[in-house]
Amino acid sequence: MKVIIRTSLILLFSLVLFNCKAQKNGRFKPKVVYKSDDLVITQISKNSFEHISYLQTQDFGNVPCNGLIVSNSNEAIIFDTPTNDKSSEELIRWLRDTLHYKINAVIPTHFHDDCLGGLKAFQKYNIPSYAYFKTIAFARDHNFAIPQNSFNDSLILKVGNETIIAKFFGEGHTRDNVVGYFPGEHIMFGGCLIKELQANKGYLGDANVDAWSDTVEKVKQEFPDVKIVIPGHGEYGNKKLLDYTINLFKTRK
Repeated sequence: MKVIIRTSLILLFSLVLFNCKAQKNGRFKPKVVYKSDDLVITQISKNSFEHISYLQTQDFGNVPCNGLIVSNSNEAIIFDTPTNDKSSEELIRWLRDTLHYKINAVIPTHFHDDCLGGLKAFQKYNIPSYAYFKTIAFARDHNFAIPQNSFNDSLILKVGNETIIAKFFGEGHTRDNVVGYFPGEHIMFGGCLIKELQANKGYLGDANVDAWSDTVEKVKQEFPDVKIVIPGHGEYGNKKLLDYTINLFKTRK
């Protein structure tokens, strides 16, 4: 009898260890948590969400545009607004009314519409906005909504018990493009500086093509532990997106 009990306990203990290890090693399965005609929100990790809104363009049609939401302890920070005020209102209401999050900040990663097109909605709700000083200057030059707070090189903000980083590494897609990083989950929002796999070079009207590869090389060196990389458009992935972007802009054609 004692042998049977001992064997049963050993089997039970082994199952517990196996389940714990499986949960620890198991990958988070992304899931869509909000969807409308104008906005899609996908949870991509325990505390992070990708938001996708749409921008009608003359050259590329109706373009899906990515942003990132990171959260901790019922607080959130958003990289890039949705493309317009309507979509931004949806995002704000979902975070505040459904998740009951306090939105600490929104950070446009450059001055184009796909980054700050919905900034007025955030200003309406008195949500602080932060941007690289050149982004603010370009927004002013184009008569866009202007972020409230500027930074010169990098920015660190608290979200709950964690932090986020926004940093300028050099020119590429624009002269003001910054990268966002959430160290707590090793997630990078590369914005339009980073391309999805198999993407072409896209819109280059405000780009510094010659500097682009070197800028992304600096990003790669700064965040060697990155696990998830979200580009400004298209599918997110891992650090292979950095290598793809570097190689894409080494080709001058």
